[in-house]
Amino acid sequence: MARTHSYSISSPSPMSWYVRGLSLAFGVLMLTGCKASPSGAAVVVALDAAGASTQPGETNMWMTIGERRFSITLADNAAARAFAAQFPLTLEMAELNGNEKHADLLRTLPADAGRPGMIHAGDLMLYGSNTVVVFYATFRSSYSYTRLGRVDDPADMVRALGQHGGRVVFSLK
Repeated sequence: MARTHSYSISSPSPMSWYVRGLSLAFGVLMLTGCKASPSGAAVVVALDAAGASTQPGETNMWMTIGERRFSITLADNAAARAFAAQFPLTLEMAELNGNEKHADLLRTLPADAGRPGMIHAGDLMLYGSNTVVVFYATFRSSYSYTRLGRVDDPADMVRALGQHGGRVVFSLK
């Protein structure tokens, strides 16, 4: 006896496309989203909206000050990876010299300091092995820092940071 099957073809709802896309993105992230770093720790490789992976040195993060969020591109070094491993991280950052905010971390980071000569507004640096510094002015400096990253568009940083210390939240995108 032959059996016949009847199939109904309907177009998927927008929500099912969203769930499928989200599932696909998660699957790709799980399959290709981690690489081993020289220290043996996993480094998450960010996926952009188009689904293409970026290199670890191009991993993006957020720095949130009050209601304002700034995109930061992390440096490709051990200190930046160790810093990102602590996210989400909330720091009470103090004002210093009218050009920077700084805060001490509870854990030290692997420093590889050098003298950049010129500090630029938007630079995210490590002073010593446990002091995170966000610069909001451009100036010459003879101090040594380890680069953690750079604010992609630092235009509103002065207004967001204000003249006093404040709470800054660092998180991965």
